[in-house]
Amino acid sequence: MKSIAPDELRRRLAEGAPPFMLDVREREEMIDGIVPGSINVPMNEVGEHLRELPIDRDIVVICHLGSRSERVTRQLNALGYERAMNLVGGVDAWLRGRK
Repeated sequence: MKSIAPDELRRRLAEGAPPFMLDVREREEMIDGIVPGSINVPMNEVGEHLRELPIDRDIVVICHLGSRSERVTRQLNALGYERAMNLVGGVDAWLRGRK
């Protein structure tokens, strides 16, 4: 399973080469902060939205700390989304890295 560090994601966003960013937290968790440009689809609803996910583009899967997004990333990889990757440390690490 591939993963991406928050600093690497920031670099890619700054370069204008953003991946598709899938935030799998529950909607009420979004108040804690977001990665700008991410799309929220709660983990238990991802299967219903597979057709909306790009198969030919990097997908960064995001959650609060990284464990749910790791599970979803593994599921997406198994379904043929080979470019799906987990954001290490989740939104928590993303927000801690902002300065």
